[in-house]
Amino acid sequence: MADVLQPAGWAPPRGYANGVAASGRLVSVAGQIGWNAQAKFDSDDLVDQVRQALTNVRAVLAEAGATPMHLVRMTWYVTDKREYLARGREIGAAYREVIGHYAVAMSAVQVVALMEDRAKVEIEATAVVP
Repeated sequence: MADVLQPAGWAPPRGYANGVAASGRLVSVAGQIGWNAQAKFDSDDLVDQVRQALTNVRAVLAEAGATPMHLVRMTWYVTDKREYLARGREIGAAYREVIGHYAVAMSAVQVVALMEDRAKVEIEATAVVP
């Protein structure tokens, strides 16, 4: 499906890929936040919002006939870097539960705020369907 790009001699990344090469139909998923299908927040907890945002990414992918295995890139926007880092194990568990694999090029950045006041995370994604 996709080739993970790992330059020779580089330390292996933890929880992401340095790069991914794929060919096929491009699927772009707009930033998804931790609210449900009715645009309501069920929780203000970061890990719960991550799980829901990832579930939302999966739902959009499914509309294109894609699965998480087709993901090649994700960008995470978080409002609290320290909480994100402190809860890394829980976030990783939620990621594995919903997405299942780490062969995805990822970036994470801290932002001052997101457009929805209760949102603690927003995740954009790109997939390539062969």
